[in-house]
Amino acid sequence: MTAVARAGFGRAFEVPGFRALWTATVQSQLGNQLARLALAVLVFDETSSPVLTALTYALTFLPPMVAAPLLTGLADRFPRRTVLMSADLIRAALIGLTALPGLPLFAVGVLVTLNACVHPLYSAASGAALPTLLPDDRYPVGAGVLAMTDMVTQIAGFGLGGVALGWLGGPRGCLAVDAATFALSALLLRTGLPPLRPASPPSPDVRRSGHWATLRMVLTDRRLAVPAALVWLYGLFLAPEALAVPFTHQIGAGTGATGWLMAADPIGALVGTLLLTRVVPQRWWPVLLTPLAVAAGVPLVVSALAPALPVALVLWSLTGLLTCYITIAQVTYVRRVPDERRGRAAGVASAGLQTAQGVGVLVAGALAELVAPSTAIGVCAAVGILLAVLLATAARERRGHQEIAASDRTTEPAPR
Repeated sequence: MTAVARAGFGRAFEVPGFRALWTATVQSQLGNQLARLALAVLVFDETSSPVLTALTYALTFLPPMVAAPLLTGLADRFPRRTVLMSADLIRAALIGLTALPGLPLFAVGVLVTLNACVHPLYSAASGAALPTLLPDDRYPVGAGVLAMTDMVTQIAGFGLGGVALGWLGGPRGCLAVDAATFALSALLLRTGLPPLRPASPPSPDVRRSGHWATLRMVLTDRRLAVPAALVWLYGLFLAPEALAVPFTHQIGAGTGATGWLMAADPIGALVGTLLLTRVVPQRWWPVLLTPLAVAAGVPLVVSALAPALPVALVLWSLTGLLTCYITIAQVTYVRRVPDERRGRAAGVASAGLQTAQGVGVLVAGALAELVAPSTAIGVCAAVGILLAVLLATAARERRGHQEIAASDRTTEPAPR
């Protein structure tokens, strides 16, 4: 077992800059989850419209698809601490305005959209800074810690949200707290994080290349395309989250079961990432990447049989556990990108994942209009499995071509 596996998470937390980044991330993500719930409650309370409530919730996820091409290059042109702090301060101002009493809902929607547009910039700078903060074998551990942090804050944010709404005087009080978390995050980053400039200034070609050139680089280089695509496949494995309510109705479980089903995936993912980073030696990670990605969809295919609630909880938790492959894919992807391009590349990966999640939810919902929710979940998972197998085949073919090329070079006669 590697030294990282033996030492556990302590090696990452030994680095002061990582402690600052992690602390800032924890409290701002908790605020984010609380704000999502508060926005949904605010809109429904004032309109009684499920459609407008769902649209407002979607506005917290979809805008990065548009914003990422415009903003992520900044993470390679300026010190990454400055980018992170600026993103947090902008979000603190935007969310703070949504908390103003009496603000019209249209204005709230505009502010929520603008706030979501800043997210890919923060993700790009954070993803590019992490390998610099944690060199060598510490980086995968730190990536795993942040992945688990995201899962825990999802569970805790939604779980405590109902209580917090009462404590904080309703939705606008929760939004004010979210704004404060962004301001505190900026302060923590300012005091605890080094400037973290890119290792070398971006060349003129890189500065001119932009988001779309980086996307083209990712898609045309199999070393980057395969791990990126495996991350994006998660959008198809997100079908249970989109269809938890109709699935619960289909299997005859009570309304309260919906919360348990929606929590099953992040809880399983938390356990899976913990096992991956604490137990599995890093030398095994490349070998496990595609098998885990393929296996992640299998429990959801079984869900097509509409099992009883206890069985469904086990199946969905198992899928969450197996999606720990995303951490492996992200580490592999970032390590293969030159530092001067990491900001843009991390932004491409983040925006691609959010796009895939949105598309996966829409596809699952559309299928559920035609077939039973359980069948829709199974179909999405089966497509994900098929794509993972195709990606694994493409990766093997590339390795085979490399081995043949290397063999040809070693057998060439020496020049006279």
